[in-house]
Amino acid sequence: MKNYTITVNGVAYDVTVEEKNGTAAPAAPAPRRAAAPAAPAPAAAPAAGGGTGKNRVEAGAAGKVFKVEASVGQSVKKGDTIVIVEAMKMEIPMVSPVDGTVASIDCAVGDPVEAGTLLATID
Repeated sequence: MKNYTITVNGVAYDVTVEEKNGTAAPAAPAPRRAAAPAAPAPAAAPAAGGGTGKNRVEAGAAGKVFKVEASVGQSVKKGDTIVIVEAMKMEIPMVSPVDGTVASIDCAVGDPVEAGTLLATID
């Protein structure tokens, strides 16, 4: 008999394999939770203004910041691109939800982002 640990979708299974008549037959798996690997801490994002605006511009998908198109104090119109996020080899513009002035840029080029991560704020 041989014992193996197999992890599927974050759940570890202890499996015992017994040889019978020259073939291997798996025994019933016993599930146990494996410790999830620690995610690397994101680098501190430079924040000019520190998220002080009333309207948030958030990442729509997980990826990384490809380009910052706007700067603090710049006037923007609803729909203007503020930040471009690269996800799955696509460049996705994150746009201003309102007319206003950029109050903060809360990310930098190369920063990893998750969906919902604050990228900028608009007043």
